[in-house]
Amino acid sequence: MPLPRRTFLTGIAGTAGAAVACSGSAADGVPSGGTPATRGDAAADAARRLLPRHGDQLTFRTIPAADADAFRVTGRPGDITVEGPTPAVQLAGLRHYLKHTAHANITWAGSQTDLPKRLPAPTRPLTGTANVPHRFVLNDTNDGYTGAYHDWAYWEREIDVLALHGYNEVLVYLGADTVQHRAFQEFGYTDEELRAWIPGPAHQPWWLLQNMSSFPHPVSRQLLDARAHLGRRVCDRLRELGMTPVLPGYYGTVPTGFTDRNPGARTVPQGEWVGFTRPEWLDPRTGHFARVAAAFYRAQDALLGPTTMYKMDLLHEGGKPGDVPVGDAAKGVEKALRTAHPGATWVILGWQHNPPKAITDAVDKERMLVVDGLSDRFPHVTDREADWGATPYTFGSIWNFGGHTALGANTPDWAALYEKWRTKDGSTMRGISLMPEAADNNPAAFELFSELAWRTGELDLKRWFGEWAEARYGARDPHATAAWDVLRRTAYGTTRADEWAEGADGLFGARPDLSATSAAAWSPKKTRYDPAEFEPALTELLAVRRDLRGSSAYRRDLLDVARQALSNRSRVLLPRIKEAYEGGDAARFDRLTRDWLDLMDLLERLVATDSRHLLGRWVADARSWGTTDKERAELAYDQLSLLTVWGTRAGADAGLRDYANREWAGLVGGLYRLRWSRYFAELRDALARGRAADVIDWYAVEEAWIRDPGRLATRPSGDTYAVAARVRRRLSGGE
Repeated sequence: MPLPRRTFLTGIAGTAGAAVACSGSAADGVPSGGTPATRGDAAADAARRLLPRHGDQLTFRTIPAADADAFRVTGRPGDITVEGPTPAVQLAGLRHYLKHTAHANITWAGSQTDLPKRLPAPTRPLTGTANVPHRFVLNDTNDGYTGAYHDWAYWEREIDVLALHGYNEVLVYLGADTVQHRAFQEFGYTDEELRAWIPGPAHQPWWLLQNMSSFPHPVSRQLLDARAHLGRRVCDRLRELGMTPVLPGYYGTVPTGFTDRNPGARTVPQGEWVGFTRPEWLDPRTGHFARVAAAFYRAQDALLGPTTMYKMDLLHEGGKPGDVPVGDAAKGVEKALRTAHPGATWVILGWQHNPPKAITDAVDKERMLVVDGLSDRFPHVTDREADWGATPYTFGSIWNFGGHTALGANTPDWAALYEKWRTKDGSTMRGISLMPEAADNNPAAFELFSELAWRTGELDLKRWFGEWAEARYGARDPHATAAWDVLRRTAYGTTRADEWAEGADGLFGARPDLSATSAAAWSPKKTRYDPAEFEPALTELLAVRRDLRGSSAYRRDLLDVARQALSNRSRVLLPRIKEAYEGGDAARFDRLTRDWLDLMDLLERLVATDSRHLLGRWVADARSWGTTDKERAELAYDQLSLLTVWGTRAGADAGLRDYANREWAGLVGGLYRLRWSRYFAELRDALARGRAADVIDWYAVEEAWIRDPGRLATRPSGDTYAVAARVRRRLSGGE
């Protein structure tokens, strides 16, 4: 069975401190990239955004690049100096200082910056050196599952946080739609035809992966222009910080009817992908391919600026080469890239059987980087040098698929494998790649994985989680330490021995079925740790002393743990409901289904306390990009469908529906509760009448809800601590 949306990007920026700072032209009224002068202030500007009350106590100095990226932090109280070869490396030094000296924490999911008026001085110089040159972050699917409709305020913060955590290579899909729209007008297509071929922003990642097109509605010209403008702004900020934007390369996708408009062109039909017709593939050995690739790179350079890293996956997830030799195709793709950008690196995903040796043996290995998506997934993955013929690769992790809200990661595998693989004789591991299908979750995993590239020697997970708890909440607290030790042993203590890298999703988000074992088709069928051992973490977090509870970091962790504890109970309760129904015990069935819906209501109240868990905010973001009522409704549908039916009925039936399920306010209390309450009512009536339950057309129910979900809150309500305390009482039988 196919595994949708598992493709990721990584780029190469060269060794230490050589993260490319290409400046591109000021196309379409967007400023050009950073210059040495502006880059000198970039770290200070980021620090003022991240620490507005303390930014003037920080000085950043640029030092010559060495063989490896390195930082140094010194100073006296109220006057801290951070040195490094690029602004991004300097910010990595700042994070190290914040954690180990100031006991503060800034992540993409909650922060704690309760700092004294004068910043404390380190007792000795703090230093750090990257042990790999390539530190890549974000997934191909990020623009869909994290949010295709984020604005500059979001991206500015996200880039700052990524730099703070030591990344120097960042995937940018924004603006890729406008690049193709511009390029293919040179090959006989009209503006209208191309806008009908390009999917809505939430679905574009899979179009760029050659999986699908033309869904759900044509895009507008103003939307294309706005996305290109934002994409350029993101790329330019990355360049200012000394980070490298990773852009999509051209590897052969063409719109429908290409051969009709371009006589002599040769394309290969690509068949179906989970209910969608895939775009055709232009033979990379041909002159037509070379001309399209040249037009693509010209348009991309003008709109987004050039870079040195281009991500391309040939024949992704079931693509068909036809009679085109794969090695020859790879040479054609590589030649087009080198013609446009000599010296650029081709980034390719390590997933399933990709890349085959036919590709790695055909190209210049020194200018290819494989981003391994399976480093912590399968126990049989042991020798990537042999798998890819000594092609440079990264150690990668994908701890969620579709943006599931489940906590956890295979951190024991990171501790056991990363340093071993990096330092073994003949190792070609050259980086890390952080690739959850959606970002802004699992903050402890985010921080721990990011640190792999900046440390050496054995990783003591017990010690690391203890230090994390101290910086996360601002001081040592025995209950915080105990809570995170529980989490270390449970949700963050799983390993690849069971051939999974993500936690099990909850059953509240599953299409109703008494035999359901997961909400998404390609997710674990059971919890990967003992849920009873997990629940004490909630008790301990609630007991953290009052003066450490004020940060967004504490509130986020408390919500995550309470939500996970509730979610885990769905797997305990559903088999009991099934037993009652099959045993004809109507009274027990009524009691248990009432408990189920009560837990869903409590979960809805919990997640409604946090703005990052509001479906309404996500939909409002989408609507804000439209200029007419019709466009706003279409963009909302684009966003909502991705989380629910995903696409067409055929795609939903093939397994895509609920692939991106998540426990958010508006989903739990909206679609998910609607489905389960209707299902239980049908089963109860069947019990009463002694008949078989009717089959419900869930796709029709879901489609109707997507088009009219009712009022969705855009602002949080309630107190996280109070609701989490109620969750604890409910789970312990106290109410």
